[in-house]
Order: sequence, then C-alpha cells, then structure tokens
Amino acid sequence: MLRALGLGDLLTGVPALRALLRAVPELELVLAAPEAFTPLVRLAGVADRVVDTSGPVTPPWWGAPPELAVDLHGRGPQSHRALLRLAPRRLVGFACAEVGHDGPAWRSGEHERARWCRLVAEELGVEGDPDDVLIDQPDRPSTAAGAVVVHPGASAPARRWPAERFAAVARRLAAEGRTVVVTGDASERPLAMDVARRSGLGEAAVVAGTTDLVSLAALVASAGLVLCGDTGVAHLASAYAVPSVVLFGPVPPSEWDPPAGGPHTVLWNGEASGDPHGGSVDQALEAITVDEVLAAVRARLAAGRAERQGRSSDTVSPRATGLTTSAKPAARAFSRKWDSGEANTP
Repeated sequence: MLRALGLGDLLTGVPALRALLRAVPELELVLAAPEAFTPLVRLAGVADRVVDTSGPVTPPWWGAPPELAVDLHGRGPQSHRALLRLAPRRLVGFACAEVGHDGPAWRSGEHERARWCRLVAEELGVEGDPDDVLIDQPDRPSTAAGAVVVHPGASAPARRWPAERFAAVARRLAAEGRTVVVTGDASERPLAMDVARRSGLGEAAVVAGTTDLVSLAALVASAGLVLCGDTGVAHLASAYAVPSVVLFGPVPPSEWDPPAGGPHTVLWNGEASGDPHGGSVDQALEAITVDEVLAAVRARLAAGRAERQGRSSDTVSPRATGLTTSAKPAARAFSRKWDSGEANTP
C-alpha cells in the first residue's frame, strides 16, 4: 500500500486503509510510507508493518512478489510504475492509460478521504467510511493539557496565514487567560518564534522543533483547541476529535475539510481552487481576518466548555477511550506483530 506522502495524507488515508483491512483480512498489510510515521500507523491500527518510503518510488521489498499492490499515492503513471516493479499479482489503482491500467476514473475535486474509499470499494468491493478517522491516543503525557495549540506553519507559503495575524489571535487569547503553545517542526521554529515574539508569549510557549511526532500527537490529543491552516496538524485534530479552527486556501475545504459533525470550524473566503504549492500566501487565505478567526475560536471554546459541563459523569467518549470501534480489530492485529518485534522485520 503506497502512500508515501505527508502527515495529513497519512491521516486522510486511514478510512481507506481500514477498508483494505476488511477487504483482505487474510493478507499481511505493508504500508510504504515515511518511517517517521510508524508510531501513528500503529495508533491507527492500519497496517502490520511499515517500509520506509518517500515519494512515488518503488518501496524496499524482500521475498516473493505481493498479492496486491495498492496505489493510494496518486493516479499514476509514476506511482503505478513504482508498484509494478514489484511484479504484484494485481495492481489496485486509478485508471492510467500511460501504463495500460484499467481502474476507476480519477475525479478532480473529489474529497481526499472519499476518493480513496471509492477506489477500495470499486476495486475490492468493501465500502469505507470517509469519516472513520479516529485513532488511539499515545501512551505519553501532554506537556500542555487544555492549551490552545497555534500551528502557523505549512509546507508551502501559499497555505501559511500571515504570522502577524496568528500572533494577534494568540495575544488576545493569552490576555483572556488561555494557555497558548506554538507548534511546528524544526524548520518552522523561526516562524513559531516570530509568532511568539509578536504576541508577547515568550520563548517558553514555543515547542516547535522540540517535539517528536508522538509528543505532538499527545499535545494535540489533550488540547483545548487547535488553530492552524490546511496542514497535517488539522488532520491530527480530527483524528482525536479535538476542537479546531482550520483556515483554508488555496485549496477549498470541499477537498480536504474535517469530518462533518465534528467539533471543527472551517474558514474559507475563496471561490475556486488555487495552487497549493505557491510561493506566496493565497488570496483566499489572506482574505480571512483576525476578527473572523477570533470569533470562530471563541465560539468553539465556548461550545467545548458547554459540552464538558453537560456531559454526565458515566459517559465515556471515543476520545477518552482512544479507540473507535472500527479501529479495535486492526489495532489488535498490528500490536501483536509489533510487540513480538516483527513489525519492521523484512
């Protein structure tokens, strides 16, 4: 199963991966993805092992050719050819004339989670639920339980709301007594420090570059709210049903938004899809104002507070248990191999 992309791509692929587990329960499922994501793959329970792969390239492989090679990476031809080099008995993927593969048609503008569930349903006959995104919580305490997590980074400038606006929101939330932490990877630490400086939070509020993926997951899972653009942390908030405010642009929310009915607010002031890899902030994203974001954040925080006050003491939520019903069988199978030391053995 090739999905060697980013964090958000991994998490939006979880519903389709769970459908694959149900479609071929007798087979070992190997996910070709960046090795750094292995802890989240385990928490999601969507594979038996991970082989370290980045991009549409042929995964490292030992032994007999696989029964199935499933392209969850793209529509080809590069990703299709990468898997065909493994000589699988069958390739599952979207139609690609360049390699002579006859599969379902690719639909531009289709929601990412629905797209891959459709592929599995049409090719293997098992329906997936595009909203089946919850994953288990990491066995690690949060460093800032209940905090508002502000994540200003994104992989391309087109998807980064201006730092001074993130800072303005953070400053006002801190003035209202909220604990605010600023996250990011090591490359985003200068941006996070800039947001902290502009907002008056100070360096202590910046955890960017100091957390591994498991620590970040623990922080998000216990957060009071996550504020970010259309990036991987938004999907991590969805995976833990944590309240979030997600700022969209240049890609519309119809293609990447959180599950409907969850504790999430989407802000989008665009009219059409733009270039997600652009070198400057997208106009749709730039059109979102500080006041709009503050209103959405305050409304989400108030809704969360009301929900906590109204929840009976004997009610256990999926977020508290950390596993959805659909995730339990897959997680159990994955842990069995992992605990025996076989999960990443070629």
